[in-house]
Amino acid sequence: MLPADYVFGFAVALVVAFNLYIGPRIERDRVAMQWGPNGEPTWYAPKWLAMWGMIIFMAAVRLFIWSASTYAPQHVHGADLGIVIFSLIAAGSHLFVLMKARAPL
Repeated sequence: MLPADYVFGFAVALVVAFNLYIGPRIERDRVAMQWGPNGEPTWYAPKWLAMWGMIIFMAAVRLFIWSASTYAPQHVHGADLGIVIFSLIAAGSHLFVLMKARAPL
């Protein structure tokens, strides 16, 4: 297990905690997932996908990094740093999306 996996595990635990704490406070069935340059949402996702899809996405990216490190190690450089940065950005962006969804219209 890489030391960066501890950061990844902590980020996944944070995402689960955000979902359990903020999720019940989101009243809408659909959550804005991306915003355009004018500040308006460009697309929405179902609430369950917006909340729990992040964990699936994080696991898929981590699996990709592991498989690349295992099967093509000559092409992988700085996997630890990449895992840490990805984990922090994913958890932070997930918190941002949930906080925007919780805010009143």
